Amino acid sequence: MSILVTGAAGFIGMHVCKYLLNRGDVVIGIDNLNDYYDVKLKKDRIANISSFNNFSFIKTDIKDYESLCSVFDSHKIDRVIHLAAQAGVRYSLVNPGAYVSSNIHGFMNILELCRHNSVDHLVYASSSSVYGSNTSLPFKESDNTDHPLSLYAASKKSNEMMAHTYSHLYDLPTSGLRFFTVYGPWGRPDMALFIFCKAILQEEFIEIFNQGDMKRDFTYIDDIVEGVIKILDKPPAKDAKFCTKKPKPNRSISPYRIFNIGNSNTRSLMEYIETLEEVLDKKAKKRYLDMQPGDVKNTYSDTSEIQEWVCFKSETNIESGIQSFVNWYKRYYQYD
Repeated sequence: MSILVTGAAGFIGMHVCKYLLNRGDVVIGIDNLNDYYDVKLKKDRIANISSFNNFSFIKTDIKDYESLCSVFDSHKIDRVIHLAAQAGVRYSLVNPGAYVSSNIHGFMNILELCRHNSVDHLVYASSSSVYGSNTSLPFKESDNTDHPLSLYAASKKSNEMMAHTYSHLYDLPTSGLRFFTVYGPWGRPDMALFIFCKAILQEEFIEIFNQGDMKRDFTYIDDIVEGVIKILDKPPAKDAKFCTKKPKPNRSISPYRIFNIGNSNTRSLMEYIETLEEVLDKKAKKRYLDMQPGDVKNTYSDTSEIQEWVCFKSETNIESGIQSFVNWYKRYYQYD
């Protein structure tokens, strides 16, 4: 297949591209290489996959409709994995406009081009943040998501609603993936594991919000990629068959699906930090703070829907996942 991956220089994007390239798909990767975080890291991710003959990289922005049109005009795109977005809950507090222009306007451009180019399947990144103030654990796709706590979460909720409309009106098969706290090698510098690892090695303080009373459904990157590809390979249809049982009566009759994709094994933030300390063989200097605005106390995924659909289950525990991240981090930043 010929697959367009947006956000190809991103954390998840690079890993997804590499998987597809290894199995022989033709991959067209696009990214605007913005400076939200270290551009060198983004370029190094692209360099990590640029040796594949079946890979093409195009620097462009999903907000630029005409530029995106030229990408679709130049390539026969069978399927799209849309991962490009303005990420980060905390950044949305200081630069909300970036989330509207990229996550909503940009996503609209992707939907329109998928529609007009008869794309077989659009898989796009949503987020566990859409659950907002929901306190019923574990989070289920059927839970109410009408109360987001950040503009980032609101933009992802908007994506899901926009995708549903296009699936309903134009029979465009769409699958939204609500990612739960993804971590691993080549991760983003604005994410907790990266921040903590860097600070501990440099003997600086780490900031622990809500006095450490938080839990997360930490999900390793390799498991995320497996789920993304399995979903990509099974476009939803009105008469689609599930892996283990018949669809529930209340599922959408449009070719539209939403899935949690997580480890489904919530762990405390303090346990996560302690595991990192053990792997680094170094204690963290800790500064305890109140809850960060826009954040949530706990996340925990019910993954029964994605298990039914494609027989997917995340298996990697935080002990082995953090070890893999630290091994990469020390190599990349040349620690002894």
